[in-house]
Amino acid sequence: MFHRIRRRRATKPSKLERRSYEAYVRMAGQVPVEVERVRAAQQPAEPAPSVDDFLPRELRVPSHDQLDGRMMPWVQPIVLDREVVVCAKCGAYRDWLILSTRDQIWLRCRQGHQQQETRLDTAWYNRFAGPADAHHETFEDCLRHLGH
Repeated sequence: MFHRIRRRRATKPSKLERRSYEAYVRMAGQVPVEVERVRAAQQPAEPAPSVDDFLPRELRVPSHDQLDGRMMPWVQPIVLDREVVVCAKCGAYRDWLILSTRDQIWLRCRQGHQQQETRLDTAWYNRFAGPADAHHETFEDCLRHLGH
């Protein structure tokens, strides 16, 4: 089978192949008449006026590197590895504040005790955290906003 392909390639192109190639070369640099007509009808567009398209400062959201951390309320119990997470000091097991800062997750109970939770990571926090509804200057302001 391959010897037939090699023989066919070694022979000169047929008359039909030569005509097709010549027609292709003739048409290669041409542009259809309709395209030329449309180009001629179009007028050069005026440059768009420069407009400041940034949001006003009060509507801008800070990026992750501009924030010291993020937090969200978590009312139901947290179950990790088939265990309910419990506050090490007071024994609370629900109504947490989950803090995400410097690639660490911290849990804060209603009494104000904080403990680092190494079984959770920033990816887990990002998966369950909703959009931020406010930005605060201090940690205490955020606690007040979330009712703790």
